[in-house]
Amino acid sequence: MHEAQVRLTTGSLQVRRPSTAIIDLVMFAGAMALFYGIISAARTWFAPFTPTVEIHRDPRYLPVYAGYSLLRIFLAYVLSLLFTLVYGYVAAYNKRAEKFMVPLLDVLQSIPVLSFLPSVMLAMVALFPRHQLGVEMGAIVLIFTGQVWNMTFSFYSSLKTIPREMREAARIYRFNWWQRFVNLELPASAIGLVWNSMMSVAGGWFFLMACEMFVLGARDFRLPGLGSYLQTAASAGDTSAILWGLFTMIAVIVVLDQVVWRPVIAWSEKFKLEQVEAIEVPTSWFLNVMQRSGLLRALNKQMVGPLSERVALGVARRTRMHVNDEKPSLVRRAINLVIALGLLVPVAYGAARMTVLLTGITSIEVAQLGRGLLATFVRVNVTLLIACLWTIPVGVAIGSNRRLAKIAQPLAQIAASVPATALFPIVLLLLMQIGGGLGIASIVLLLLGTQWYVLFNVIAGAMAIPADLKEASNIFNIHGWQRWRKLILPAIFPYLITGLVTASGGAWNASIVAEYFHFRGQIYQTIGLGATISHATDKGDYALLVAATLAMAAVVVTTNRLMWRRMYRLAETRFSLEA
Repeated sequence: MHEAQVRLTTGSLQVRRPSTAIIDLVMFAGAMALFYGIISAARTWFAPFTPTVEIHRDPRYLPVYAGYSLLRIFLAYVLSLLFTLVYGYVAAYNKRAEKFMVPLLDVLQSIPVLSFLPSVMLAMVALFPRHQLGVEMGAIVLIFTGQVWNMTFSFYSSLKTIPREMREAARIYRFNWWQRFVNLELPASAIGLVWNSMMSVAGGWFFLMACEMFVLGARDFRLPGLGSYLQTAASAGDTSAILWGLFTMIAVIVVLDQVVWRPVIAWSEKFKLEQVEAIEVPTSWFLNVMQRSGLLRALNKQMVGPLSERVALGVARRTRMHVNDEKPSLVRRAINLVIALGLLVPVAYGAARMTVLLTGITSIEVAQLGRGLLATFVRVNVTLLIACLWTIPVGVAIGSNRRLAKIAQPLAQIAASVPATALFPIVLLLLMQIGGGLGIASIVLLLLGTQWYVLFNVIAGAMAIPADLKEASNIFNIHGWQRWRKLILPAIFPYLITGLVTASGGAWNASIVAEYFHFRGQIYQTIGLGATISHATDKGDYALLVAATLAMAAVVVTTNRLMWRRMYRLAETRFSLEA
């Protein structure tokens, strides 16, 4: 019987499944539409540089703006994933590099996106002065700085907590680094990486408004996109345009959930470390459709499979040659010394230039930095405490209940992706009417922007709990608080620490928009380090901007060294799933 005539019968209901030919046709049409969109965007990017771009508030422009924003976020995510795999791998396995790579990651995640904006935009425009590509590349790199850190922390943490017996098995079977990477390390980090990828993309939507609509003094770097549309509508107080923009963003997020994240979550379920089969597993209709596609099967058989085999064979040959022909240690030390000097010279030059710049800071500005630092530190920690109070129980409930996850997962993505700055005018006006000021409203905005880092990591941790451990808890009648203390909290602890570290950095990042806000031609601000950074950017005061950024980075790094690093070590030594 032809496949198009196959029917699924459930009681009296008969559902005709589409044939593979129809599925392949739809896949081919979607690929062609995507290719056409990329070509159209490339033409715009290589067009002459446009000094001023008009952002229309007419809803008819929203599909085009959404396409531009989605492409920027996708390219930034690809860049983030490559950075995550390389940086996290080296930091996890090179003890010498780990000593400065992890603190450097702390510094980078603590620097607000707005602090990156002037240097990145000016550098990219200088590289491509005659084309729009410079501004586009600047926006992509800035979105990358808002996406990459939690992914890198998650991958690094997953590599450090791989069970010892799994590593011993890879050693017994003599896996080379590529086989170990593909067959052990990527699978072990898959669930955490998937959920942090979702959070990263949501973070990309959050910072889209700042990245697509940036003005530095007399220079205008606005770009057509959904973020600039929402920022324009919010600045004008156009409630109708804000609602149209939010509706479009939600529609895009729902589509992404169905065709990207839900299939990836269902696919990553097979990488759970457990000895018995789970009773309930996540499913995806789109993944089922792709698995039935003859075109994708042919591509996998003719291209992907042979290519992966060639890569594996090439790595095996190079590894064998490296073992048989090792270079003298003296040569390796000389090469490492040259590389270290090559990195040290530009760092020393940059530090010297920064020191000269900081000499322009006055004592009044130093006192302002101190007060702002203390105020923002209190707000960030209050925000983390509030976030933990609700995200831990809710995240465990979502990660443990498949039916609830089907409903709550897309809702969480939508809530995490909607830029809080688009909702902030409503929050600000409401709190001012009931007696609250920007001091309270800034905590609400920080919470809207950072609580999702904790929630998504807790969900990933709850989903990664092996089914055999749950069954053992049921057999021994471990319930209530004892179940939380003996099973749930220890199992999610590594994921929770990753979520809190990235949420802390995200909260410091979000303070630049939470403590200083433009609305209807007026500036609302409160005492805080984020407000100092935003005010310095508006004035073009680079000395104050650098000083405030360094102060923020110093506090985040100190907190991570004194607290979060010890928590990571505890997760690695005590709460790792190993025999």
